[in-house]
Formats: sequence, structure tokens, C-alpha cells
Amino acid sequence: MTVSIDGQRLWSSLMAMAEIGPSPNGGSHRLALTEEDAAGRRLLIEWCQALGCTLRVDRVGNMFLRRAGKRDDLDPIGVGSHLDTQPKGGRFDGVLGVLAGLEVFRTLDDHGIVTERPLELVVWTNEEGSRFAPAMVASGTYAGAFSVESTLARRDRDGVTLGEALAATGFAGEMAVGEPHLAGFLELHIEQGPVLEESHEAVGVVTGVQGMRWFDVTLRGQSSHAGPTPMRYRRDALAAAARLIDRLQALAMADDSGDTKVTFGTLEIDASSRNVVPGEVTLSVDLRHVDEAELDALEAHFERELAAAGETFGITAHSKRIWASPVVSFDSGCIDAVERAAKARGVPYRRMMSGAGHDAVYVARVAPTAMIFIPCRDGISHNEAEYASPEHCALGAQVLFDAMVERANILEAGQ
Repeated sequence: MTVSIDGQRLWSSLMAMAEIGPSPNGGSHRLALTEEDAAGRRLLIEWCQALGCTLRVDRVGNMFLRRAGKRDDLDPIGVGSHLDTQPKGGRFDGVLGVLAGLEVFRTLDDHGIVTERPLELVVWTNEEGSRFAPAMVASGTYAGAFSVESTLARRDRDGVTLGEALAATGFAGEMAVGEPHLAGFLELHIEQGPVLEESHEAVGVVTGVQGMRWFDVTLRGQSSHAGPTPMRYRRDALAAAARLIDRLQALAMADDSGDTKVTFGTLEIDASSRNVVPGEVTLSVDLRHVDEAELDALEAHFERELAAAGETFGITAHSKRIWASPVVSFDSGCIDAVERAAKARGVPYRRMMSGAGHDAVYVARVAPTAMIFIPCRDGISHNEAEYASPEHCALGAQVLFDAMVERANILEAGQ
């Protein structure tokens, strides 16, 4: 029997969720564990409980909505993503993966289908990291990368801890972190890049995620008057930062493969003034590559350029690596299931690596995992203009449904 998801119902759910925490220009504003995020969670719970699903919440607020299987003694297959957004984010990032999972449950319910294994629709807490750093901290805690205590103690800019925010919103759960153990996990997401759209392909079969490393850099020189201080006597921290940025940008642009990526997302000048030579600058550096050895080489190059900039401009230069995510390869069985689903439906697809981090990165450490991408207009994400068409959302959800049902009907672990 060929079973089709209801694309219009999925779209209506997406638009209903977008009404919670709308941003001024048509996007979404649901920072993790704010009242807006909690309202989105409550709406999802309402929808799932109408299907007879049961809710469990772990100690870091990860939500697990369970649909019973024929063999409830077996480990479940998980599906999901996140509901939190950037301060001025889009309507699809994360949300699509959650609501497509809901559509899987609804479609199974429509047709009276019960899978062999139970299913878990998962909402991971604070994926974006825009309120509590780092990103993906709760899925990372689930996978054992962070301790529960350190995660609960993380503070936002107002000094509120994640644990306090959980209590305030009513999502401080009691289930042990790391439960339930998943027999597999699939995450549908917008690509957040232009590749699928430019190649006119509807689905990305994601084979893994590139490695990422984040650094905080501090450059200290000497503040001085812009008029009387000769150029050769200056210890200009901003000029050193500009040199560092220029050199790393040139290195990345020279890589014809496009696999080398460098980003400087924040830059702050201490006590800035238009007629003062900047004495101290802090900036963030984001390095990414699809190959771990090449990422090592990129980090070494960054450290050399940082030291050279410090020497050239007579300033002290310090960097601190604050986060690293190694190159991730997804499970071949899950990848193949997604590819079979795309082929069977005649959906144009390609195998590809993800350029962004996702909760699936951490889940892959403890469960067989894969991802599905769909195009987003102009590759824009983390932006109010973010958009994915109803047709592409439906195709991605259909591939997700087929792959998930296949995995949920495999009784032997590891197949």
C-alpha cells in the first residue's frame, strides 16, 4: 500500500506555529525557553496528545512524544528537530523537522498503521544557542558531550540559567538524560544553503556534517589619539584584526572546492571612538571543513596568521577555542533508507554534506542517524526572509515518512 502524507495539513501546521512569536518582517522570534518557545511546545503537545501520544521530558527539557508500536519493548525510532529560533529567524529552520514528524504520526493515524517499533517525536532544547551558548547543548547533553549540571547552569545575557528558564516555563522534566535509547533518528531540515535550489533537486540525502571550530580572539594594543600619534608608533588592535580577517578570507577564497569556510561573526572595539586608535578588539572566528585533517591545517594557519598580525602591529594576540564539532559521518543504513525513499517516489535528489550544525550531529554519537534536506529560497536561513515552498516541504516529509516507516519495521538492531 502506497501511503501519502497530507502536504496541505503540514503547511497549515507550519503556518499555525509561525503565529506564535512572529517577528516584525514575517519571520519567527522564539528564543529557547521563553514564553513564546513554551507556547509552541504546548501547541505541539496538544496536537500529539490528540493522536494518543504520551509525553516525557528529560532534565534538560528535551521533549519525547511517543507513538506506541506493536513491540513497545523495542527501542524506538526518533524523528524531530527544534522549535526555538534565532532572534529574527525564519518559519522553517528546525520547525519543519518537528512538524514533519507530527505529519508522519498523523498520516499513520489516518491509515490505522502501527509500526513494529514505537516512534518518538523529539523536540531538542536550545538548538540555536542564541539564548544559551553553545548551540545544540541539550542534544549534546543527551549524547553525553556535556554534563547535565553544566547545561542547567548555563546563563543567558540577563544571568538567567537554563535550569531557571526550564522551571519558569514548566519544562523541567524528571526523565534521566540519555533516555530513551533510540534505535535510529531522522531529521528533516531546510538546507540553509543554495545547492539544492541551484541544481533543481528537491531532496538532499545528507551523508554527514562538516567539522566546525569556534574561537574567541582578543587583540590588545594601546589606545591613543588619532591626531598626534604617528602611524609607525601605533599599536592598533583593529588594524591587526583587519589583517587577520583579510588573510584568512583570502585563504578560503583560494580553495576552489569551496570546502574551506571562515567566518567572523562578531567584532567589538573596547571604548570605541572615531578619533581614538583602537586599543582592544575582541572577535569571533568560525572555521569549517568537510575533512578533519584539513580542518586541523586550517586551525594551524589561523594561529600562524594571528601571531603574525600581533607581531606586525605590536599588539598581544590571544585565542581560545570555545567549541569544536568534529566531522560527522551518518549511518549508512539510515542514509540508504532515505535514498531508497527518494528513488521510489521519483524525487530528484543528491547526496551531500551539511554545512551547518544540527542536533543530529550529537545524536549520531549514540544512535544510527541521517538527515534529509529540502531547498530554501536563495539559500537564506537564520533570517526573516527564510522560505521553503509547500511542495518541497511535502516532498521532504514524504521521504521522511517512507524512510521512517522502513526503519521502524526493522526488528533487528543494527540492520
